Amino acid sequence: MLNYTIRRILIMIPTLLVISLLTFTIIKLPPGDFLSNQIAELQSQGDRSALERAAFLRKQYGLDRPFIEQYATWVGIWPGERGFSGLLQGDWGWSFEYNLPVGEVVGDRLILTFILNFSAILFTWLVAFPIGVYSATRQYSWGDYGLTLLGYVGLATPSFLLALVLMYFANVHFGMSIGGIMDPQYLGQQWSWDKVASVLKHLWIPVIVIGTASTAGMIRRLRANLLDELQKQYVVTARAKGVPRLRLLIKYPLRMALNPFIADIGNLLPSIVSGSAIVAVVLSLQTAGPMLLSALRSQDQYLAGSFLMFMSLLTVFGMFISDLLLAALDPRIRLSGGSVK
Repeated sequence: MLNYTIRRILIMIPTLLVISLLTFTIIKLPPGDFLSNQIAELQSQGDRSALERAAFLRKQYGLDRPFIEQYATWVGIWPGERGFSGLLQGDWGWSFEYNLPVGEVVGDRLILTFILNFSAILFTWLVAFPIGVYSATRQYSWGDYGLTLLGYVGLATPSFLLALVLMYFANVHFGMSIGGIMDPQYLGQQWSWDKVASVLKHLWIPVIVIGTASTAGMIRRLRANLLDELQKQYVVTARAKGVPRLRLLIKYPLRMALNPFIADIGNLLPSIVSGSAIVAVVLSLQTAGPMLLSALRSQDQYLAGSFLMFMSLLTVFGMFISDLLLAALDPRIRLSGGSVK
């Protein structure tokens, strides 16, 4: 186990380096950058002072350097002119669009994104787990058919359409305006109990919208895995020996069927940061998703690159954690590889 852990950690380092190079390359593929586009706009307006400042910033942040030097500066293996230490030193860079350090721009949005998506994850697990177990243990019953139908509807309904429908019903039938993740007067304010209450009041719609599709998919996977385990020979043998049904279900097949919940950790961690960008745009949520889309459109390379690298780090780390938990949960998984004799 220790050798496997060390080997996986060593593999994560070159993996993240390759991801960083691909991320920076994709961001730089469109011609120009944020400041060059701004310079072109200022030239058309004839604003000399702002034009000189934009040209100065472009040189100060090394955007006029060759691609490889820009990449090395961003990562932190090449010194920047303004003392930019790079990602390896914990310096996320400067957001040209917001004219602030990236860390200050994303700070409050990361907190709100974490609250939203952690709540959606809890909603997914709390709803999917009992429904999946019920459907598997009562296969082909009316309850199984009804829950299966709801699962297919949840998978087929686009999240943004469900968001619009729930916004309509909340406004028309309950008189609630649930756009945004809090009331406007609390935006940019320090956290207080009133601000927390406002967030909780607006939270239920996006949690249901984001969690519905994940819940439907998780129910289907858990049901299929549990049905497969219930039909295996060790379950038949345990029943023949008189093992109580509930004890048998919890100790053996349910434990083996939990693999989808554990395997999804690698996907859940980056979703805590990125969230559902389309749903966030529809509901006007002040989370990280819309900011990432805006940064990509405006070619704010430090803001977009830092977002993507942070999500990549969470993905790689999440896969590492899920592999370790799967090995602890399911003894059939061999960390050393090779065939089972």
